[in-house]
Amino acid sequence: MSSLVLGFQEVDNTQLLLVGGKGLNLGKLSKIEGIQVPEGFCVTTAGYPKAIESNETYHVLLDRLTMLKAEDRDQIGEISRKIRQIIKDAEIPSDVVNAVTHNLSRLGVEHAYAVRSSATAEDLPHASFAGQQDTYLNIIGKEEILQHISKCWASLFTDRAVIYRMQNGFDHRQVYLSVIVQRMVLPQASGILFTADPITSNRKLLSIDASFGLGEALVSGLVSADCYKVQDEEIVDKRIATKKLAIYGLKEGGTETQQIDPNQQKAQTLTEQQILQLARIGRQIEAYFGCPQDIEWCLAHDTFYIVQSRPITTLYPIPEANDQENHVYVSVGHQQMMTDPMKPLGLSFYLLITPAPMRRAGGRLFVDVTAMLASPSGRETLVNVLGKSDPLIRDAFITIIEREDFIKSSPDGEKEPGPAKSNKRISPADYQTQIEYDPTIVPALIKRSETSINELKHNIQTKSGLGLFDFILEDIQELKKVVSDPQSFGVIMTAMNASSWINEKMKAWLGEKNVADTLSQSVPNNITSEMGLALLDVADVIRPYPEVIDYLQHVKDDNFLDELVKFDGGNETRDAIYAYLNKYGMRCAGEIDITRTRWSEKPTTLVPMILNNIKSFEFNASHRKFEQGRQEALKKEQELLDRLKQLPDGEQKAQETKRMIDLIRNFAGYREYPKYAIVSRYFVYKQALLKEAEQLVQAGVIHEKEDIYYLTFEEFHEAVRTNKLDYQMISKRKDEYKFFDKLTPPRVFTSDGEIIAGKYKRENLPVEAIVGLPVSSGVIEGRARVILNMEDADLEDGDILVTAFTDPGWTALFVSIKGLVTEVGGLMTHGAVIAREYGLPAVVGVENATKLIKDGQRIRVNGTEGYIEIL
Repeated sequence: MSSLVLGFQEVDNTQLLLVGGKGLNLGKLSKIEGIQVPEGFCVTTAGYPKAIESNETYHVLLDRLTMLKAEDRDQIGEISRKIRQIIKDAEIPSDVVNAVTHNLSRLGVEHAYAVRSSATAEDLPHASFAGQQDTYLNIIGKEEILQHISKCWASLFTDRAVIYRMQNGFDHRQVYLSVIVQRMVLPQASGILFTADPITSNRKLLSIDASFGLGEALVSGLVSADCYKVQDEEIVDKRIATKKLAIYGLKEGGTETQQIDPNQQKAQTLTEQQILQLARIGRQIEAYFGCPQDIEWCLAHDTFYIVQSRPITTLYPIPEANDQENHVYVSVGHQQMMTDPMKPLGLSFYLLITPAPMRRAGGRLFVDVTAMLASPSGRETLVNVLGKSDPLIRDAFITIIEREDFIKSSPDGEKEPGPAKSNKRISPADYQTQIEYDPTIVPALIKRSETSINELKHNIQTKSGLGLFDFILEDIQELKKVVSDPQSFGVIMTAMNASSWINEKMKAWLGEKNVADTLSQSVPNNITSEMGLALLDVADVIRPYPEVIDYLQHVKDDNFLDELVKFDGGNETRDAIYAYLNKYGMRCAGEIDITRTRWSEKPTTLVPMILNNIKSFEFNASHRKFEQGRQEALKKEQELLDRLKQLPDGEQKAQETKRMIDLIRNFAGYREYPKYAIVSRYFVYKQALLKEAEQLVQAGVIHEKEDIYYLTFEEFHEAVRTNKLDYQMISKRKDEYKFFDKLTPPRVFTSDGEIIAGKYKRENLPVEAIVGLPVSSGVIEGRARVILNMEDADLEDGDILVTAFTDPGWTALFVSIKGLVTEVGGLMTHGAVIAREYGLPAVVGVENATKLIKDGQRIRVNGTEGYIEIL
C-alpha cells in the first residue's frame, strides 16, 4: 500500500492528516453497509509538499502571505495568484504519477472521474471550510486527471481559502491538500440532504433539496431546487420549484448547462417513495457519524449514490437531558444582556448562585422551563413575566403552548422548579403595601449590602488553599440571600407595577403612550447610571491639564497610572481614576462571567471614554445632565396631574397617579443594585482565586493563571487538592470556546434543537421599518455607530449606539449617545432601564440589528412605537 495514494476502503480514522476531511468521510461512508459510494482513491497530502518543497520562490511568497491580515485583500490576491501559478507549473513527482496511474488502471482509465480537493482543515466539527477549494467534474483520461490534481493543489491558495484561514486562525503551512479522484456518476437528479433542518435547527426534521442533472447547478445557485421536509418517516412539506436549467456531463468529458423541457420544469424531481428512501439513507449515515450531516447525493438508474457527507457545523448544541421527554429552554443571556459564551469557571459560578433549573449548551446557560409550561399557573407566570419583558419570548412560548402534544399538561400543585416559586410567599400587592410608606428602605438595603461586602473583603484575606474554596462556598449562601431577598424583590416589583399602572392608566385616561419612561428619568439610587455620570466627573478633574490629556492619548500599558505623577495634574488624575475604580472597578462588559477582565485589571479600557468625555462635554456636565432629567420628570408629573384634575373624578385620579409616580421615583433606581452587589462579590472571589492559580503555575500544574478560567469551580478545587491536572482538557476547552464564540444563541429552543423564533405583531409601520421592542420613548435621528466591542467605541455627541447587547459595563458610553438600538433585551433589562433614566430613545430586541444597520448610516429611532428607519 502506497502512502501517496489510498483507495477509499483503505482509509481509516487515523488518517485525517493524509486524506483531509472529505477523504476521511468518504473512507468512512464506503464502509457503511448498504450505502452506495462511487469508487475512488485519495492522492494523499504526502504528494503536495513533494511537488513544491524545493521551489524557493514558493516559500518566499508564503512567508510574505503569512505577514498579511485578512483586510489586505489586494496583496493577498496578488501573492495568492503567483503561488497558484507556481503550483500549476510544478512537475508532479514521478512516484505520485505512478501511484495514480496504477489506481486508474484498477478502476478503469476509460471512465469519467470527479477530481475534488480535500484539505486537512476541512469538514471538521468546528470549521467546515465548505466550498473553499475547487472541484472538477467529468474528467476523462490520465493526463487530464493529473493536470486537474495540480489545479486542486493550487486551489489551496484561492483568495477566499486564504482569507478564511486567516479569519479562523489556521496557519497556511499547516493546512495540506489531498485530492479525491472518484468515479463519476452521471445522474438524472442530485442534491443536498440535511439531517437537521437548516432553517429551524430541528434535529427531527430532515430537509432535502433536489434538482435535475448534476448537483453543481444547485450548489452554484444556478437553479432553484425542490425542497422536501421529512419527519418520522412522513413527508410533512413539499415545495416544487420551477427548474429551467440543469448541468449535464458530456460524453467526451466536461459539462454543459442545458435548458429543461418546459413540460418538465415544474415536475417533482423525486417521487414520494424516493424521498422517503433517501431520508432513511440520511438517518443511517447520521447514526453512523453520530451527529447531524450535510450530505451530497445523486440518483442514477434508480440508485442513490452518496458522494459526500460532512457534519453541519452551524447548529446550536442541545443541552443534555437525562430523559427522553420533550424540553423547552430559555436563554439566560437574553435576560442578562450578555449573549457571548462564558468560560467554564464563569458558568459554574452562575450555577452556584441560581436556584433555577439550568442547562449548559454552547458555552451559554438556559433555563429548562418545561415543568412550568406543563402547569397552567406556571405557564401563565412565564408568559406574563418573561413575555411582558420580551414579546419575542412570549410569542415563542405561545407557539409551543399551541402545539398541545409537545408538552404534557400537569395539574397545578405539582412541583414547579424555578424562580417563580420562591416569590409566591408574598404577592406584589402585599409588597407594595409594606414598602410604599417607607422610602428609607432602599438606602437601608444598600447599606446592608455594602457592610456585607466589606466583611467579605476582610475575612477572605486570611483564606487560602482548600480553606478558600470552602469559605467561598459558604459566602455564596450570603450572595444567594442578596439575589433572592424578598424585600429587594419587593422594591423592584413595586416600581415595575407602578410603571405598568401609569402607562396603562395614562393611555386610557389621557391617550398618552409610555409616560413612565419620562417619569423614570434621573431617579435617585441608581448605581449604574451614577457610574456613567461619575466618569464625567473624572473628565472634569483632568480637563485643566493639557500634559495629562496628551499623555492619556498615547497610553497602551495598564501601568499608566504610576507614570502620571510626572505631569502637572498627574496626582489629581491618578486619585480621581483610583477613586472611580475603587467604587466601579469590578465592572466590565459581560460582567456576569467572573472570568471577564475587570476595569481594575485593565484600566486602559476607561481611557478612551474619559478622553471622549473631555472632548464632548463642558465642565460639570454630570450635574447638568442629572438635573435636566429630573426637571423633565417633575414637569411631566405636574402636567399629568393638572390634566387629570380636569377629568371626571379628576382629584381621585390625580391622587392615585401621584402615589404611583412617587413609587417610581423612590424605588425604580434600586433595580440595578442587586447585580452590582453580585459583581462586587464576584471580584473579591476572583482576586483570591487568581492567587491560588499563581500557586498552580509555580507548581507547574498549569501554564498561566488564566488557565483556571477553563475549569469549573469543582475542577479547580480538585486541582488545588491534588496538585494534578490533565492539561489536554484545558486545550480542548479553549478550542471549544473559540467555536462557541461563532454561534448565535437562540432565545427559546426545544430538545429537538428547534429554534422557536417569535415575531413582533405590529401594524401601520413605515415600509421597510426594522422592528423591535420600544423600551424608552422619544424619536431621534443621528449617525449609527455599530459597535460590537466596547473598547472600539469612538463616539461623538449625537451618535446612536447600535450593538448586540449592553450590560452595566457599557453605561459609561450612554452619556455620549442620543439613542440606543440592541439585538437583545427587554423592558427591564439593563440597557432599557438606563436609557429611560438618561432620556434616550431606545429600541431593543432587534434581530440582526448590527447586520441590517451599517456603521455611519443616518437612522431614525422611534422609541415610542419600537422601530428604526434607515434614512
